[in-house]
Amino acid sequence: MYSIRKILAVLTLGLISLGALASVTVPENGKEFQVLAQPQQTDSPGKIEVTEFFFYSCPHCNVLDPFLTEWIKKQGSVISFKRVPVDFGQGQQPLQRMFYTLEAMDKEEELHARIFHAIHVEHQFLRNDQDLLNFVVKNGVDKTKYLDISKSFAIESKMRRAQALQAAYKIDGVPTLFVDGHYMTSPSVVMNANPGMSELDGSKSVLQVLDVLVQKAQKDHGMKK
Repeated sequence: MYSIRKILAVLTLGLISLGALASVTVPENGKEFQVLAQPQQTDSPGKIEVTEFFFYSCPHCNVLDPFLTEWIKKQGSVISFKRVPVDFGQGQQPLQRMFYTLEAMDKEEELHARIFHAIHVEHQFLRNDQDLLNFVVKNGVDKTKYLDISKSFAIESKMRRAQALQAAYKIDGVPTLFVDGHYMTSPSVVMNANPGMSELDGSKSVLQVLDVLVQKAQKDHGMKK
């Protein structure tokens, strides 16, 4: 049986959590998001471009992904969403190559969540090219076609483009999200602005921030909400 003290403690923690969540309904520049000093050019005319920098082995990206995926579905044609797999020079390049190869094969959306699950839930070792080849073939991807595309000039170009974007946006951690090349936010930014917020709540709350930033971007462009 709970003592009165325990009940009060639980209620207090609940109020703290609710207060932290409520505070992001009006996110502030310099707290829950930042306006970029050097805005970046986007290439999605008529839509608000939202970009996520991530990599599959990142546990924080894994926590955010299901919430972000649901948020994307709700946006419909309002946004153009882009994922950019990063390479910090710590063995992420094979996963980066796999991402762009699957994207070129129209398989990335189908396998995206499975890759996170395999790494973070099943604890599969997916780091080198052979590991990744075995994984995608096991999940129904044509081996010969995958190998041909993965070694193509188009994939090399996309990887170089990803590196250029990573440098332009000055990415030093993931997941990091950008709206319209002007606004930056992330679960860690939201959590830092709201001490005591859990990572799970930070991942949910960053979507509230994205909602506000998309609206800001629409207003910037004189677009209808």
